[in-house]
Amino acid sequence: MNTTHQTQSKKTALITGAAGGIGYELACIFAAHDYNLVLVDRNGLKLVEIAAKFQEEFGNFAKTIVKDLSISTAPEEIFTELQLADINVDVLVNNAGFGIYGLFHQTDLAAELEMLQVNLVCLTHLTKLFVKHMVKQGEGKILNVASAAAFQPGPLMAVYFATKAYILSFSEAIANELEGTGVTVTVLCPGSTASAFHERTGMADSKLLKGKRMMDAQTVAEIGFRSLMKGKTIAIPGFMNKLLAKSVRFVPRNLVTKIVRNMQEDK
Repeated sequence: MNTTHQTQSKKTALITGAAGGIGYELACIFAAHDYNLVLVDRNGLKLVEIAAKFQEEFGNFAKTIVKDLSISTAPEEIFTELQLADINVDVLVNNAGFGIYGLFHQTDLAAELEMLQVNLVCLTHLTKLFVKHMVKQGEGKILNVASAAAFQPGPLMAVYFATKAYILSFSEAIANELEGTGVTVTVLCPGSTASAFHERTGMADSKLLKGKRMMDAQTVAEIGFRSLMKGKTIAIPGFMNKLLAKSVRFVPRNLVTKIVRNMQEDK
């Protein structure tokens, strides 16, 4: 459901990958905090359902944009559509992303190039487009969803881990650049989270996940939202995830890589 006008007294959050998982839970939290929403995802039917729900429960303006973010023109198309609709984005949430599981020499190159486009290029492109206006208006917030995978190499998910390392590094760097502008950047680095992500990657039976209790997406989203509102640069949900992120700095890299490989394997 797209309402015909934006409620001017409310701020607006744009969320990519909003149809499920952490993205959906973040959308729920922003709606409950009286934000208007721009919901972006490939799943148009799900977006319509979510927008209607928010309109009914909270009275929020919810614009839906159905886009495949693996297509290089998608970020510019989103930005242009919002400009034409005179919708100002106060909070940008780059949540969309996916992973591919398997040995790099055996995985599909086309799928990995799409993953690079979604996880890395689209995130960078959207940030570039929206941050300029945020700086100009003297306020704004950006939440980039990375992963605990950002802190170490990841055999059997080599490209995915690398994209998350990029998001962490990129977010920390621009957070520093933007100090004093009124714009903050937060990078959310959750560990394994209960969602459809692991089934899609094919790693649900890995030693890392099988039989393990994972943090739920709502809890992860709440931690991300609170950290964003406080202007924290890095948010790592869960004590063990925080501990592991810090500990890898004191362990030889080759040993860390072997440990991750062992955890990722399904036997």
